Amino acid sequence: MRITVFEAEQWERDALQPLEASHYVRFFGDPLRPPVADEYTDSDVVSVFVYSQLRRPVLERFGSLKLIATRSAGFDHIDIDYCKERGIRVASVPTYGDNTVAEHVFALILGISHHMVEAVDRTRRGDFSLQGLRGFDLLGKTLGVIGAGGIGRHVIRIANGFGMKVLAFDMRPNEQAARELAFQYVPFDRLLAESDIITLHVPGGKATENLIGDREFGLMKRGVVLINTARGSIVDVNALIRALASGKVAGAGLDVLPEEPVIREEAELLRSMFTRQHAMDQILADHVLLRLRNVIITPHSAFNTKEAVGRILTTTLENIEAFVRGEPKNLIV
Repeated sequence: MRITVFEAEQWERDALQPLEASHYVRFFGDPLRPPVADEYTDSDVVSVFVYSQLRRPVLERFGSLKLIATRSAGFDHIDIDYCKERGIRVASVPTYGDNTVAEHVFALILGISHHMVEAVDRTRRGDFSLQGLRGFDLLGKTLGVIGAGGIGRHVIRIANGFGMKVLAFDMRPNEQAARELAFQYVPFDRLLAESDIITLHVPGGKATENLIGDREFGLMKRGVVLINTARGSIVDVNALIRALASGKVAGAGLDVLPEEPVIREEAELLRSMFTRQHAMDQILADHVLLRLRNVIITPHSAFNTKEAVGRILTTTLENIEAFVRGEPKNLIV
């Protein structure tokens, strides 16, 4: 089979090299986008990360595509409806970093609760003043977990170690997990109203787009902290900026932004203004957030540990090999 791996760094090429023994494999360092797609339209299998946007105009160029192996748990960057129409299988990496992302959540929480970024910057300048650096304890605080799946439950395990009270909301409650981890499922609005810190662990897509907006911020405690390591589209960034400006939200820790694939490269941003339609108000809001002192933003790096990326590549390799054997696994479509 002709297999094309996009967004491939050298260490990923090394890990996926076993495919070359039986298949024609090509590696490309950039995301899969329309101009690039024309060079690889003969691909039977493509493997991508989340910055490749596999919408209908891109996928229509591939006449023989049989499998998309995304190196991610999320799949909102892929036009699933089109894949169903065309009989294109889509395989993901459903579990690779439950603990990894959960640990990053607490890195963001502790960064906010102890003003770590400002404290480190200040001391590097030789300023040892404590002015404005008074934080808050996690002990006794209420953590609201929206989405109590694998990552959410690992967040809860860590929260228990800090002595926090945990409330959770999930469309499919797992009462056994609630008993074992000593947390309580509550209605969505109650979680918003009672939590001191809220962390998001739901998938992206139409069902969760702008899940947290003006109405939801209005229900929250004054001085709440918001953490998002899931997908940027879940939070209305303009509403978040208003909530930060009013003091309703005291701080935010974000590993994702709505227009993240665009703002990663200023050159891409400039091109997009003329060649593609993007939500320019969201792009501008993203840039505002990048400059706020009470907001910590990381570059979608919550997953990025050597152990987690190793699991991603191992599972991706297994997904492709299983598909070739006629025994597909980890299928979304």
